[in-house]
Amino acid sequence: MVPLTRREAVAGLATSAAARPGPSTGAEPRRIVSLNPCLDAILVQVADRAQIIALSHYSHDPVSSSSGALGLTFPFTHERAEEIVMLAPDLLLTAGPSALATRAALARMQVRSEVFGLPGSVAQSCRQVTRVATLVHRPERGTALVARIEAALAAATPPPGSPRLSALVFEAGGFVSAKGTMMDEMLTRAGFDNAATRYGLTHTGDVPLERLIADPPQVLLAGTPDPGAPTWADRIIAHPALRAVAPRMYRASFPQTLTFCGGPVLIDCAAMLAKAYREGIAFHRLSGHPAGAKT
Repeated sequence: MVPLTRREAVAGLATSAAARPGPSTGAEPRRIVSLNPCLDAILVQVADRAQIIALSHYSHDPVSSSSGALGLTFPFTHERAEEIVMLAPDLLLTAGPSALATRAALARMQVRSEVFGLPGSVAQSCRQVTRVATLVHRPERGTALVARIEAALAAATPPPGSPRLSALVFEAGGFVSAKGTMMDEMLTRAGFDNAATRYGLTHTGDVPLERLIADPPQVLLAGTPDPGAPTWADRIIAHPALRAVAPRMYRASFPQTLTFCGGPVLIDCAAMLAKAYREGIAFHRLSGHPAGAKT
């Protein structure tokens, strides 16, 4: 969808407002708009295609999309109230970080909105899946998606008694997730101990290069550096100084798109973490360095 100009959007306000559905009566939504990339990822899995009239613009950005190729096949918006009202949605899915001004304007226009928070655990993310599926009147698809997530996590969990590996996940912008985050839980379930804890992080933050060199994790999970537009994280993981700890730290590929969201993204995230765990164990066995204490 080509983004509407402000003039085009304002010109269509009168007719769109007249056609806009009133407050929810519990009827099945047929014109759904999502303003959040994580909700996009859930919505395209549980709703009928015909129900979705627009996703967030993030789902058309390969760097930030959590919906993959499927998200590219849907129209999108830039969160402007005018263009959303012109679409006459009967259900709007949004999250805390979404534009407050847009949400306030849509509330005044009585556009039905459902606001979601940031899940801090797998269980919370699965509850969001269930909630979205219920809102679109497809609860059975939510149940099936949650089952797939749980199966992926079970498959990624090492057998009891397996050695554990310390690991660090470099996320977009060079951030690292500490205890109490969903990424920390995913690491723990996949056989890793989050190295952010021993670096003193109590919330999401960054780890200086000096700390990585002085006390490297056994596995560093990060995306492939982008030579065209390197980020802070790219500069850190590509720094020549890290070569000094290469024999003690396995570098595993971990796409940045797996670090943004939960929901169906957890399926691929679990598979990638399981792969990194297996490769990390093999790497440290060959290098002669201990793979971690027994659980």
